[in-house]
Amino acid sequence: MTDERRERGERRRREVLGDAHVDRSQADPAGLDAKFVDLTTASAWGTVWASDALPLRERSMITLAILAATASWEEFELHLRATANTGATPGDIVEVVQHVGIYAGIPRANTAIKIAKRILAEMEG
Repeated sequence: MTDERRERGERRRREVLGDAHVDRSQADPAGLDAKFVDLTTASAWGTVWASDALPLRERSMITLAILAATASWEEFELHLRATANTGATPGDIVEVVQHVGIYAGIPRANTAIKIAKRILAEMEG
């Protein structure tokens, strides 16, 4: 993993998730999760998310769909909040959840829409 990729990942991670989230995740640099944070920053954020092949909006929608389809609800919530920075709209989220319902199952889509309603209401108010 190169320093350049890690730095690119750090910038993109902050752009998408916000400084407050990233700062919290890095609060204990010697902690149990330090190596994992470094790995995901360089690989997920410095490679996948930093790619210019897809706009952030579409990348965000794909991520939400995968997280809902795999019932990764904590990360789903995190990435719902990140839509404020990626440009994915509430209408986009509805479309994502419909796809999840058809391709991954109605129970997961039902949970996703309940979470989305709660998170979007929190973000508005």
